[in-house]
Amino acid sequence: MNHSPSRATATAPLAAKPLPANSSTRERDGQWLLIAGGVLLGTIGVFVEEAGQHPLVTVWFRCAFGALALLAWCLGTGRGRELLLSGKARWLACATGVLMVLNWALFFAAIPRTSIAVATVIFHIQPIWVIVFGALFLREAISLLQWVATVAALAGLVLTTGLLDGAAAAAAASHSPGYLAGVLMCLGGSLCYAGVTLLANTQKAISPYAMALWQCLVGAVALAWAPWVLGWPPLGAAWGWLLGLGVLHTGLAYVVLFAGMARLGLGRIAVLQFVYPLTAVLVDWAVYGRTLSPVQLAGVGLMAAALWTLRRPRLAS
Repeated sequence: MNHSPSRATATAPLAAKPLPANSSTRERDGQWLLIAGGVLLGTIGVFVEEAGQHPLVTVWFRCAFGALALLAWCLGTGRGRELLLSGKARWLACATGVLMVLNWALFFAAIPRTSIAVATVIFHIQPIWVIVFGALFLREAISLLQWVATVAALAGLVLTTGLLDGAAAAAAASHSPGYLAGVLMCLGGSLCYAGVTLLANTQKAISPYAMALWQCLVGAVALAWAPWVLGWPPLGAAWGWLLGLGVLHTGLAYVVLFAGMARLGLGRIAVLQFVYPLTAVLVDWAVYGRTLSPVQLAGVGLMAAALWTLRRPRLAS
């Protein structure tokens, strides 16, 4: 999970069930849960910037604290048996864990090279790669509308990077000489997350909570060397920011988002998932004074429209 968890496989069967008599209240609660989760995830960049650690160290702390938070919640709510995986399910969860760790590492490394807003928006191109991979490797049919939306999303991506905007490109270069490298990291991370989505869709028996916990466990084990080699954070505020990444942005955010998804149909989920990148853009402006140029904002709007079209239930069915 971008970042925000992508659980189309978990939400589709839930959305297909008949809604209870109090469906309006259930949907309203689901909307607020999804909005709250998106707003919370939109502040990830601030925690990463303020912690000021090597990306791999940051990922390790997120995985370690996130695993503890998710484990405590699952055990406290009686979901412990969901966490026990075996056979193919265990290997698949480990594979998605490796890809998720790469995704987070590239995302955290891209933020100081680009900005919170640019990195977050570019990472949300992930649904495009899912469609392309599905067509190339799974022989899935793609409609004309999906192809048009794909091209539009890629065009929006190019505009969002700011590389075609002279003023934005100059400002980016002065802010960080590694801007282009940061953009490429974002694209690499989005490709990793697309792989997570495709693998998760092959094993629908794994609960979203188990998948998230196993991903964190894989990261905690695989990167256990990172703080010893790259350096531990100094005592003080950095530990608080890193604790927040695990407890708030992994434990709490995932629980809130999964609860919201279980109450809503796919169409509403598709719209509300854009709360995350929108919040990231606003937070970057409010906290660090970094704004997107008009050309970049146009790219964000084009990407959002294209991705919303791709995520509608009619196209996902």
